[in-house]
Amino acid sequence: MDTKFIGKKSAAAGGWGALKSCGKQLLQSGMPISGARTMLKANQPDGFDCPGCAWGDPEHGSSFEFCENGVKAVAWEATEKRATPTFFAEKTVSQLRQLTDYELELNGRLTHPMRYDAASDRYLPVAWEDAFAEIGSILRSLDNPNRAEFYTSGRASNEAAFLYQLFVRVYGTNNFPDCSNMCHEASGIAMRQAIGVGKGTVLLEDFEKADAVFVIGQNPGTNHPRMLGDLRRAAIRGARVVVFNPIRERGLERFSDPQDKVEMLRGGSTDIASLYLQPQLGGDMAAVRGMAKAVLAAEDAAVAAGLPSVLDHAFLAEHCAGFAEYRATVEATNWADIEDQSGLSRQEIERAADVYINAERVICTWAMGVTQHLHSVATIREIANFMFLRGNIGRPGAGLCPVRGHSNVQGDRTVGINEKPADDFLDALEKHFRFTVPREHGHNVLAAIGAMLDGSAEAFIGLGGNFARATPDSALVEKALRRLKLTVHIATKPNHSHLMPGETAFILPCLGRTEMDLNAAGNSQLISVEDSMSMVHGSAGINRPASPHLLSEVAIIAGIAQATVGSAVVGWAELADDHDRIRDHIEATIPGFENYNARLRKPRGFHLRNTAAHREWDTPAGKASFSSEALPDETVHQRARKGEGRFALQTFRSHDQYNTTVYGLDDRYRGVYGERQVIFIHPADLTAMNAEAGDRVDVVGEHDDGIERIAENFRFVPYDIPRGSIAGYYPELNVLVPLGSAGRESDTPTSKSIMVSFRRRKTA
Repeated sequence: MDTKFIGKKSAAAGGWGALKSCGKQLLQSGMPISGARTMLKANQPDGFDCPGCAWGDPEHGSSFEFCENGVKAVAWEATEKRATPTFFAEKTVSQLRQLTDYELELNGRLTHPMRYDAASDRYLPVAWEDAFAEIGSILRSLDNPNRAEFYTSGRASNEAAFLYQLFVRVYGTNNFPDCSNMCHEASGIAMRQAIGVGKGTVLLEDFEKADAVFVIGQNPGTNHPRMLGDLRRAAIRGARVVVFNPIRERGLERFSDPQDKVEMLRGGSTDIASLYLQPQLGGDMAAVRGMAKAVLAAEDAAVAAGLPSVLDHAFLAEHCAGFAEYRATVEATNWADIEDQSGLSRQEIERAADVYINAERVICTWAMGVTQHLHSVATIREIANFMFLRGNIGRPGAGLCPVRGHSNVQGDRTVGINEKPADDFLDALEKHFRFTVPREHGHNVLAAIGAMLDGSAEAFIGLGGNFARATPDSALVEKALRRLKLTVHIATKPNHSHLMPGETAFILPCLGRTEMDLNAAGNSQLISVEDSMSMVHGSAGINRPASPHLLSEVAIIAGIAQATVGSAVVGWAELADDHDRIRDHIEATIPGFENYNARLRKPRGFHLRNTAAHREWDTPAGKASFSSEALPDETVHQRARKGEGRFALQTFRSHDQYNTTVYGLDDRYRGVYGERQVIFIHPADLTAMNAEAGDRVDVVGEHDDGIERIAENFRFVPYDIPRGSIAGYYPELNVLVPLGSAGRESDTPTSKSIMVSFRRRKTA
């Protein structure tokens, strides 16, 4: 059996492997020297905000505020390769569709606006003015603005996102399917219910003060590596790091900081997790409920023994609502159900609870391992409940910390990308700009796809991203896009979404984050982004544009807006030429942005005030609110084990990947090389199936809607993962994620809880 693709895993995250990977990426870009110089301006006050993750920048930043992921993102953007009109002339769209995601994006940066020609099945160059005019004509021809969908990627700047939502609302709809619908939607909903604000309550400096950090359903080594530096520093000073993750992830075990010369020279590393627990998929809520049960039992024991209280009774009395009901729910939850659903033993859960009890200040972080389940909102409410017990909200070194993905996914929401906008925001827009704002709630991602499929949506405009590859049910999404009257993609590189053209289709190339955006006077334009800690940073590109034909995202939005709705309400061209004016409008309509332009130009920017961090609770009860929801009746792994040969699947990224962008074919942290069509599975499950490492299978979806979903020709990789649970990479496995399976309240695809089976393939 061929198992050459399975190799040695890195001994630790970071280290020499990270430095080697950075060098490789810069060499592959064709611009190693200028690329290295560019990196020195990443996350610097006089440079650009890294286009990778949304991890915060320290107040006392160094000259090297970037990581391996950042180098990959910058090298990917600053490549010397170009996808010119010649590239599109050489192959039809049907031929380009046969390329993998990696092969397609290797062709480099887009250089010209392109229009799809159905007769030749090719994209042909088009003038910007003609593209804007035709897009505007088609949008105006729709009999209802709600027939158009306006997607946003989290890499768009605050300025681009604000202008985009303003254009779309002047046009007349709240249809804003957004990348956040597919990742942290549950976090925002649950935290608004629990604490009155949908953002994390901590600052980066709180990690310097925490006694314990709980990391749940998150892999920072691949998804936001700079976080590992903060976890490492916390571990070195004695803070306990407790991890809940079904997969053994190298970055959460050990990290070698490339900026620590002594550690690098000695070939050493620092242990990150002091306790690493591996729950079953979907078992996090039960695990957290178990910890709460252990904390309440410790409180009872302390009271009986006359010892100091374990609970923060002052916080519970003054700041919380619903504690008595929650306590009754916890006490009614038996340990047998907790153990069965979590996949952990009572002893393991109690060990984690002991860390919590003995820590004065605790931070809890999580990501999509928590948010992409049916019961994700309930799970995050349970995390908040757990943190309330000892008052770990609203004081230094403690708090809730959902870690976002793209660099400005949080900022996009802040400035108005929301299909369910708050009335006070719409009131402010209406008063300031003097137009009638649409009030009807619009479409999120799943609703937009449904509207495309049933014909009620006729146009799609994508502000960045790779919609077709990021969304679930890949075959249905391709069908949905190709039946539209209009598809428009604003992008830096070709991707598979561009190869699913509607009747009329455009690819509009934009500037990257690292490139200078010069206005008519020749002045470099500044943009801004918001990180996971609600810090708003300025960002200015330093490189020359990849092509003289590129426009900024702001300029493209302004061009489409002008051609669609005219300038009676907004002078689009003037705003595109002066981003300070856009920020003036943000300041006038969104609280927290007072004196925006001046504060943005201060080193490291400014913080948007978080009411919950000050123990001010904007909830119906006027207090931090406990949830008393029972555990789910069944999780995916409990359902899967009822059927013969069924497994619970989660999708995730490889280490050479960021969201749908594939930088390479290696995953050195998991020991997989040159291969992406793999399934990580417990060795005992392989033995039970009479299978071996490297065996080829088709993965078959087991959703009960009558639709056949098959991911073909995947190979087994034995791995440290709970029995009955398996994992593999997206977007290759997105074909198995059903549109009809979404989180309750969040409507987020359940990409971490998919029931599947295997079909063996014949060997050649």
